Amino acid sequence: MTQWLMKTFIKNSQNTKDSAVRSAYGRMASLMGVGCNALLALSKFLIAILSGSVSIMADAVNNLSDAASSIISLLGFKMAAKPADTGHPYGHARYEYLAGLTVAVLIMIIGVELLKSSLDKVLHPAPVLFSWLTVGVLSASILVKLWMAGFYRSVGRIISSQTLFAASADSRNDVITTLAVLLAALASHFFKLELDGYIGLAVAGYILYSGFGLIKDTLDPLLGKAPDPELVREIRERIMGYPGVLGTHDLMIHDYGPGRRFASVHVEMPAEADILHSHDVIDNIERDFLSERQLHMIVHLDPIVTKDPAVLDLRRWLAEEVKTIHPELSIHDLRMVKGHSHTNVIFDCVRPPDLLLSDFQLKQALSALLAKKNPKFYAVITLDESYAAIPK
Repeated sequence: MTQWLMKTFIKNSQNTKDSAVRSAYGRMASLMGVGCNALLALSKFLIAILSGSVSIMADAVNNLSDAASSIISLLGFKMAAKPADTGHPYGHARYEYLAGLTVAVLIMIIGVELLKSSLDKVLHPAPVLFSWLTVGVLSASILVKLWMAGFYRSVGRIISSQTLFAASADSRNDVITTLAVLLAALASHFFKLELDGYIGLAVAGYILYSGFGLIKDTLDPLLGKAPDPELVREIRERIMGYPGVLGTHDLMIHDYGPGRRFASVHVEMPAEADILHSHDVIDNIERDFLSERQLHMIVHLDPIVTKDPAVLDLRRWLAEEVKTIHPELSIHDLRMVKGHSHTNVIFDCVRPPDLLLSDFQLKQALSALLAKKNPKFYAVITLDESYAAIPK
């Protein structure tokens, strides 16, 4: 059915790099979520009113919140598809993250209210009316949610949407909560165990837990979460595959929403090479990342002396020695300026976030290393922060 929906409602469904196609996938998935969850919520509300079950009411409210989430996601996909303008040159794709955050806050509010009503049911229990219609509705809900979990996951993979991956996980967990409500109803009927209020508490607890997790997941990209280490590794390996490239450092990746990532990186190339050739390689790197990965890359060229044995030896030696201070320390852009009484050793050092030394202490430690190598070496150090550490 998922394939049929994509072929029927998505024009040019294979061209997922097109933002319009991606938005169409998001709209389709959101509309399916609104329809399915609204139908489930309505049926469970009726059953809850007839039976007096607080756990079924909690499950109905959970489905209603999922329907509201789908509506907000629909608005998020619509707003995120707006093109860049003068006031927003990086586009509006972060609306998708904001939509997710709104959904998460809504889920938390609903969870608190359900917690109150379920606790009241535990303290003041009342009998729950049983019917096979209840069993049928809850069983049908489980089957629908199983399908929705697979549907969201399939569409999420196609357009690489964390919003839909979260919806898939939410639907999968809804299967567990509805199954618990069904088991409570059966236990009450067959074994006279009044678990309704306790199941309601469990469902409310799950809603609060999932809401907290969603808040974290949606806040991370808005606050500038570090890029995926696998992505960082892939970028490094891709850049290192270009002719003449000696190394990379100072990678920064900025996430302005799905499909709107910008990056900058320093690329080391031989100082003795023809500048036009090096510039051509840099241009190719920028164009290839944009066309192949939709990553807007700005590359800074760092010339590296490759024919001075003294510089090469010192660079290799210092690159290993700095790891005695911290295993993740790295250096780059090293050069030497020789004088009559001393030699300036100029380089940048990338400090990891968990380094306990202050900037002053780190510079002292680095200077001591150079003095150990040669007392006439004078360190001129620029410290860089590690925004996206490229593995060595």
